[in-house]
Amino acid sequence: MPQNFCEIMSRRGFVEWCSDAIGLGRKMERETVTGYVGFDPSADSLHVGNMIPIMGLAWLQKLGHRPIALAGGGTGLIGDPSGKTKERRLLSADMVAHNAERIKKQLAKFLDFDRGGASAIMPNNHDWLSRLGFIEFLRDTGKFFSVNALVNREYVRNRVNDPEKGITYTELSYILLQAYDFDHLYREFGCALQMGGNDQQGNITGGIDLIRKRGGGQAYGLTFPLLLTASGAKFGKSEDGAVYLDPVKTSPYKFYQFWTNTDDRDIARLHRTYSFGSLESIDDIMKRHEEHPERREAQKLLAWEMTERVHGSETAAKVRGASAALFGERDARSSDASLLDTLAAEIPTADIASPLPLPLVDCLLASGGVSSKGEARRKIREGGIYLNGERVTDESRVLDSDDLLDGGYVQTRIGKKDFRLLRFNR
Repeated sequence: MPQNFCEIMSRRGFVEWCSDAIGLGRKMERETVTGYVGFDPSADSLHVGNMIPIMGLAWLQKLGHRPIALAGGGTGLIGDPSGKTKERRLLSADMVAHNAERIKKQLAKFLDFDRGGASAIMPNNHDWLSRLGFIEFLRDTGKFFSVNALVNREYVRNRVNDPEKGITYTELSYILLQAYDFDHLYREFGCALQMGGNDQQGNITGGIDLIRKRGGGQAYGLTFPLLLTASGAKFGKSEDGAVYLDPVKTSPYKFYQFWTNTDDRDIARLHRTYSFGSLESIDDIMKRHEEHPERREAQKLLAWEMTERVHGSETAAKVRGASAALFGERDARSSDASLLDTLAAEIPTADIASPLPLPLVDCLLASGGVSSKGEARRKIREGGIYLNGERVTDESRVLDSDDLLDGGYVQTRIGKKDFRLLRFNR
């Protein structure tokens, strides 16, 4: 039986606003509800910041309802002005279509497109918007929108009042097109719910009003909160920028590390938001975490779940093993060449052509981790050099074949966080 998605998601912290929580909740307890989220194909990959609406759709399906992931192939040619201070760069139709296809493959990691009546679907609004006549659109849709109300929206008003930036008619029309999408999905697929980020509330309300004015139908809207970290930053970015689902843009290893680096203050909320675990199981995880926060168990569990879902179990196991080897959670000598190859793509790695044996200080200099042999000796004296996970105290230490790991590697650590690999001729 379908479950009350609205109530369950509220308990997990997903709901910022709902147009009629009571009415929507009752409807969801009686019948299967179709709901949609629009995805702007302005880029060829989704990122972690997009995953709240993705998880919203995934939970909608998990609770017995029908998700629609709408590809904005038509609206993407214009660009949503919500929250923007200037007009977006317009993309070609071919680029938008390419991006939409790439996004669909990523969504398939979270949504089931083959589940009978509850199968997810991914229509493209270019299919109907491209056939829409301009006169028809003005007569049948535009007449229901007050220019006064449109201009009164905060982001529109701010742009209108700025003589240097302004807002184009093209951008203003986006609001009407998104409302038209909701009305079209309502009529064609029985879609009664639109979801999105909290910056979409005005656009969603426009669609609800259009459905009511054109045909007297009842539709609902729900927005997700903007997810901020405990430090106040927008969640989903690392030191290198946005964390993408595309393994070319963000490697699976960096993706895994992003989750393991989560602040302790954020981890409980992120489990509720990004994990499919029950609230009871999350409470148990957090109790264990609070007893031994240094183990970062909660972070590692979330990192595994997200990496496995996005990149598959085989890749997730490889990057988890690489992370454990790097941070001393497993004996370095148990690492195979495949695991070390994974690490070599992520951390500084120096190829050493000279044959062994070689003085350690020479190798440290070749790695780029020290600027001179004198610095290398000083760091050894201070206890700041680790070789294959073990501290080195002998300044005259020489590397020989017994130090080589599988694949001809040697793992070094300089200080607390400077991890490097040496790769000798195999």
